[in-house]
Amino acid sequence: MRRFVLAVVMLCGLGVVAAPAAAAATTNKAGAAAGWLARQLTDGERFEADFGGQKFPDQGLTIDAVFAFAAAGVSDTNAGKAIAWLAKPEITTGYVGGGAEAYAGAHAKLMLAAQIRGANPSSFGGVDLKAGLLSLLTPSGRFSDRSAFGDYSNALSQSLALLALDRTPEGAPASAVTFLSGTQCADGGFPLNFGEATCTSDVDATATVVQALRATGDAVNAGEGTAWLVTKQHADGGFGFGTNAPNANSTGLAAEALAGHRPAAAAKARDFLRSLQIGCTGAVADRGAIAYDATGLNPSTAPRATAQAILGLARVPLSDLHGGGRPQAPVLACPRV
Repeated sequence: MRRFVLAVVMLCGLGVVAAPAAAAATTNKAGAAAGWLARQLTDGERFEADFGGQKFPDQGLTIDAVFAFAAAGVSDTNAGKAIAWLAKPEITTGYVGGGAEAYAGAHAKLMLAAQIRGANPSSFGGVDLKAGLLSLLTPSGRFSDRSAFGDYSNALSQSLALLALDRTPEGAPASAVTFLSGTQCADGGFPLNFGEATCTSDVDATATVVQALRATGDAVNAGEGTAWLVTKQHADGGFGFGTNAPNANSTGLAAEALAGHRPAAAAKARDFLRSLQIGCTGAVADRGAIAYDATGLNPSTAPRATAQAILGLARVPLSDLHGGGRPQAPVLACPRV
């Protein structure tokens, strides 16, 4: 997702590699996309980013892949490897922060991934993710970062916190739900950033917020946000941000939020996502991948675009994601020539 990861940890994935010949074939678009995504993982377990020849772990994109595999119900072997990598102490603390540093969005996103995979978020990579997240809850109900570099928390991190904590016996704190509901703009949408002079609704933020509010029982504000989303759909079915052209990331999130609530709009969004998917006429190694936009497949943006597009194609909300799908990473079924 564009901006789904906090700015301090938002890194890009790697390029494509050839699919193993033994991989199962599928005609399911979400499954084919998830299979392609799995084959982009370094050592089958993680995403990395390359800056000037130096590689860094990309925990955020790796978690996006875990979400995507759960939504599509395939590539479960890779999802298991990914969560094991994320549970390495140096990888966990490098993402959520250590000592005086603690990031709300990272705690929440990793906690949700651990829950999806059946891991214990109270003891993950040597960190109590649940306690760490709750320690960042302020009196206002906002989950805020504790960092010398500033507070990067926003509507995405708040929503992920609600979704993760809603899965616990205690549920999400009422103050946190009320805070998020109270950020709604007059037009019904939700802003990405809190406290701005002018409330400006954002597609990515609204698509994520409405899922969190539905999960925690605020159907009214979630419904208004969903109605606003529909007004931002382009004629081709896609969604963008601001005045920009539609893209797979925003459309994947919007389609996921619309599924089961605005079926016609969700179906149009899925058609747009399929239009960006590399099919049987594309290079074998690219088949199943989803381009960021209509300009074509870019290896630097395709992993995140594919991961977030899968959420819309699979039509499974973040609140309902669970691991345990088919172990294989399938390939797109194509006729032999």
